Amino acid sequence: MTKMAMSMLNEAASPEIQEKLEFTIDPLPVCFADPIFIKQVWINLISNAIKFSSLKMKPEIKISGYRENKYNVYYISDNGVGFNPEYSHKLFGVFQRLHKANEFEGTGVGLAIVQRIIHRHGGKVWAESKEGRGATFYFSLPESE
Repeated sequence: MTKMAMSMLNEAASPEIQEKLEFTIDPLPVCFADPIFIKQVWINLISNAIKFSSLKMKPEIKISGYRENKYNVYYISDNGVGFNPEYSHKLFGVFQRLHKANEFEGTGVGLAIVQRIIHRHGGKVWAESKEGRGATFYFSLPESE
């Protein structure tokens, strides 16, 4: 998972963008899941973290994980624009946006795809945020097959 997340960062961000980022990745728990689908989860979450922290002078992104109650929990935090937690129930809906289309590009399906993939693997996905203070997106996967 650690190598996969790093690989997806390299895919999502050009070297110029990576130079501007303060990026931290901790060793992540091993996961038992379809690697093609999990790569899609990482690319969507990392792309969002980059996009929504791009207005900061020094964008910060951290990826980490831990084990809890027979699940591996992974998360990605950024110091971007965040979102109003009152609307967090809309985050994972298709074509749902919490920011105006002219502020940030996107189709409004990335997080819905993430949720579908994670649910299909028996896990959960959720997010925490405060407007103007960044966001943290979590997903869990069962520890073993």
